[in-house]
Amino acid sequence: MKRTIRVRLAMILAIILVLSSASLVSAQNPANATSFITSITYQNVGTAPATVSFQFFNEKSASATSVSRTLPAGAGSSLFVGGLTGSEALPASFLGSSVLSSNQPIVATLVQLPQSTTVKNRPLSNGFSSATSSVLLATVLKNVFNTNSKFSIQNADTGAIDITLNFFNADNPSAPAIVVTESNIPQGAAKYYDMATLGNISAATFNGSATVTAVRTGTTTPANIVGSVLELGLGGSALNDAKAFEGVTGGSSTVFMATALCNVFGGTNTAYAVQNTGTAPANVTVNYSSGTNEAATLQPGTKKSFLGCTVNPANFSGAATISSTGGDIVVIGKVFGGNLATAFLGEKVGSAKLALPYVRWASDANFNSGERQRTFIAIQNVGTAAVNNVQVQYLDKNGTVVGTHTIASIAPGAKANSTAINAGNTPQLIDFGGPEANPGGGFGGAVIVQGPAGSQLVAIARVQSKVGAVQVAEDYNGVAVQ
Repeated sequence: MKRTIRVRLAMILAIILVLSSASLVSAQNPANATSFITSITYQNVGTAPATVSFQFFNEKSASATSVSRTLPAGAGSSLFVGGLTGSEALPASFLGSSVLSSNQPIVATLVQLPQSTTVKNRPLSNGFSSATSSVLLATVLKNVFNTNSKFSIQNADTGAIDITLNFFNADNPSAPAIVVTESNIPQGAAKYYDMATLGNISAATFNGSATVTAVRTGTTTPANIVGSVLELGLGGSALNDAKAFEGVTGGSSTVFMATALCNVFGGTNTAYAVQNTGTAPANVTVNYSSGTNEAATLQPGTKKSFLGCTVNPANFSGAATISSTGGDIVVIGKVFGGNLATAFLGEKVGSAKLALPYVRWASDANFNSGERQRTFIAIQNVGTAAVNNVQVQYLDKNGTVVGTHTIASIAPGAKANSTAINAGNTPQLIDFGGPEANPGGGFGGAVIVQGPAGSQLVAIARVQSKVGAVQVAEDYNGVAVQ
């Protein structure tokens, strides 16, 4: 029996910006005007070989292009959408969504490759394995912080749907929500929005959040959706002005952040965008693993940013737990400074087993040349007791474990870090995920984080690249595996 991936374990529903007809003539454009081509990195977290089917839908189109691949148990691979040929090829300037189905459980992360000689950051976001009738976008921007948001809402239901979007102004919390509607989005397809050109947002700038609800077309019956956001810089030459994150399908009274920073690694910091998803004021407290905290009250639907350096000393590197009374919250974490600009989701719960389908570690030569990347994994214990002997397994493109990093203990609320070379100094780990490390060549590397039964872990992977003397990066969340 096939399992259809509907949001995180069986349906890749997210932004796919691929096959733009623009060439490098426009390579000096800022990120907001840059074209992207998507690579879907996916991992078989089952116990047998998987046959994975990809269906690609152009925006609001009911027809699909189908692609099929096989993947050994435990293996991680990638599908470069711009490299599809023949009957599998997608049209130039394709803009749409994809649905994956498999006879084994799989996870997937989308890698957006900028077609630019200027923008070098690769936005990362996860696919989904479940969906709900409401999606929360904790931050949407129009010409604010030199940034513009583009986002998509995908139909994860069994027929056509209608959606309603409500935009809330963070700079004017008492202002009424701005309402936008869209009708008749076919099954599997997505609708895209560009904050810079969305006519309903008439002001020159907008700093806020959004909620999206869906019903089946012509009815009041709730319909399933998912969403994904790109944040793109409006400046002319920033290498790191591109990041992505998923829409959240529900709030929580407690949210866990696997990384919290203040002026480390050359001036790198964290900021948390917290959105109140409830109908009453929410009293929010950010508790850092340093023992410090910061509190604020958020009105319904609105957001506030909490900066890691507000209450923490310089050189702080840890984690955070955010709690709320009076209303549930969702949180987007961002890392900025030190030439980094990343985004990741706050997590509502932990898991004893996590999967990370896109992991690389380049040798010094391959990293310093800018040809390859390095992945740094932060693992937070969100349980109430210490977790001992956490196993971080590094798997090649065939699913073979080529090294294991054992973390002796992680205290409650604290984090630990892992990289491929923590698992050993072998050739398979020094160039992990690259053709030197994989049998028969080719790219592909993945990680499984395994704690003892009952442990509660969350993880953030930072995929870092070097461009000359500058390093850029993007984050994505580890995916819970049952």
